[in-house]
Amino acid sequence: MTVHDELGAALRELEATMKAASLWRMERPESHAFDSVQPFCVDTMTLPQWLRFVFIVRLEVLVEARAPMPAQCEVAPAVEAWLKQEGARASDRLLMCRVVEEIDRLVTEN
Repeated sequence: MTVHDELGAALRELEATMKAASLWRMERPESHAFDSVQPFCVDTMTLPQWLRFVFIVRLEVLVEARAPMPAQCEVAPAVEAWLKQEGARASDRLLMCRVVEEIDRLVTEN
């Protein structure tokens, strides 16, 4: 299995985990929200919106194109901090952080 295949599987797992944690169903942000220059679009989106509409989408494009990975990916700490701040259940935090850590690892190590 290639890194692209592994990353594709991890992205599907992230989607399933977000659905199980009730973090998937939301409206798409307005088009101007995508113009943010802030990390994780913090000034225009919630973190789950960014994960769903930016992070997953961009990585899926790389997977489909078998394109080179970014040099760095450190999303898990932001996910963990956001989930703690929002008072997410410990089990949801653990599962979300675990899958995002795996995505960070797959992207960074290749």
